[in-house]
Amino acid sequence: MSLVRPTGPLPARVYWIRRLVVLGIPLLVIVLVVWFVSTRGGGGEPGGAATTPAAEQGAAPAEGDAPAADAGGVTACPPASLTVAITATATSFAEGSDPTFDLTVTNTGTVACLVEAGTSQSEVLIVSGSDRIWSSRDCAPADAASNQLLIDAGDSHQQQLGWDRTRSAEGCPAGQPSPNPGTYSATFTVQGAASAPAVFGLE
Repeated sequence: MSLVRPTGPLPARVYWIRRLVVLGIPLLVIVLVVWFVSTRGGGGEPGGAATTPAAEQGAAPAEGDAPAADAGGVTACPPASLTVAITATATSFAEGSDPTFDLTVTNTGTVACLVEAGTSQSEVLIVSGSDRIWSSRDCAPADAASNQLLIDAGDSHQQQLGWDRTRSAEGCPAGQPSPNPGTYSATFTVQGAASAPAVFGLE
């Protein structure tokens, strides 16, 4: 049989149909194989579309997932995990001697956390009875507003503060009268946690 012009007892059209069938079946098989391979490589979905992660689809995180508090993963210390204390370095301070105080912040929690010890979140307040005498915030420079401390679980941060026996008021007005000899008390607050008052005398 000629490949170009079929010969035989049947019409030529019959032989051409037979050739197309014989040649078409392997071609169809090849096309199906290529399609199957391409869809498997594209994520197993028709058309080769890759599966989009849930996060890229805007899906909500699973219940119970907690976002990191910040880039470093360290949160601010809650007041319940802080113990603060203020202690006068003497029971009474002679005339001409400026009182000094030891300040302590302890992290009683189970993880390290941040304490804002600047004037935006901390204060030492000195009173005499109901008379407000001095606050560490009243005349503090602007750059003292922030002072973050990283305190490990169970650790403490200590520093000492001096008071120059001047009276202050909010806004730091000038011409305040000097405190008189007598009994005073000082308290220390940090991020909502407050100390017991430290009682001392001025001579």
